Amino acid sequence: MAPEVLRGYQYTKASDIYSFGIMMNEYISEETPYNNIPHDYALSIKICKGLRPNIFKYTPKLLADLITKCWDAKAENRPTSKEVYKELEKLFIEQSKYHSQINEYDDKIKLSRTSEKRSNNIQTHPQAIYTSRLLNFENLPEPINSDATKTTLRK
Repeated sequence: MAPEVLRGYQYTKASDIYSFGIMMNEYISEETPYNNIPHDYALSIKICKGLRPNIFKYTPKLLADLITKCWDAKAENRPTSKEVYKELEKLFIEQSKYHSQINEYDDKIKLSRTSEKRSNNIQTHPQAIYTSRLLNFENLPEPINSDATKTTLRK
């Protein structure tokens, strides 16, 4: 959920872009976001203060950059769906240009999946709730981007 939605604002196309970035990262990392912490008021504050899920360290840079843009704290700074489409289309059309990043990702992810069996080792916090529910938090801080989340890649 986008920070502005947590603060009580309406869903918008920009909040959908934020969610798309979350889903892209979840798909690539094979981990549900914030699975190791309670989904409560404290998490909402942390999200507004710039907390974002870790980006899997083998994510190709071009996709990690797009995910980070989708997660911008200011809705107006997020790409539009057309801009996301163009970035993904560029990746598809210019595959040869990004071939080394994609191959590196493929090789490392295969090694990671066979050696770590990551998905099987993930423990979900009992208060990490992934069902629809009404969240009504008051006095959440103004959303900001965290410099740490832009550069932190999960190992």
